[in-house]
Amino acid sequence: MILLLTGGIIAFLILVWLIGAYNRGVVLRNYVREAFSTMDVYLKKRWDLIPNLLESVKGYAGHEKNVLNKVTELRNKNYTNLNNSEKIDLNSQLDFGLSRLLAVAENYPDLKANQNFAMLMEQLSQVENDIANSRKYYNGTVRELNTYTEVFPSNIICSLFSIKREKLFEINEAERENIRISFE
Repeated sequence: MILLLTGGIIAFLILVWLIGAYNRGVVLRNYVREAFSTMDVYLKKRWDLIPNLLESVKGYAGHEKNVLNKVTELRNKNYTNLNNSEKIDLNSQLDFGLSRLLAVAENYPDLKANQNFAMLMEQLSQVENDIANSRKYYNGTVRELNTYTEVFPSNIICSLFSIKREKLFEINEAERENIRISFE
């Protein structure tokens, strides 16, 4: 009788642990989704600012076609049809393209003095700060989820219930290099 009672208590405790482990995984996954949604709002704001920024720069930096074309090409992708991983990849490329575009703009004093361009740069600066802050939060929640999906014994629960690792929002190797601009 005691053995049966002890076995029942152990089975109950295991069941409680399983439910708790599953629920923790779901909570972490929902934090990641919420963090991405927040970041996505700022990424979309930047996405919508880019055409105006490109138009401002085109008139001044006509011979910088490669930079303008690359940013335009990235911007022409349909943002709403992308999944989260594709949005992360696209925005990493866009970060690099925008940094090159802004470096080019530095070489045009008339452009920097243009009121419309200055206003767009101020808006872009604010959005970039918001993206940076939301990226930190997103990466923090992803780190927690990814750690949870890898450590024992929660990794077993995660694999049973398809709670999976998420992709961090990182800069790519090209962004780590210094920007080189040449006027040929």
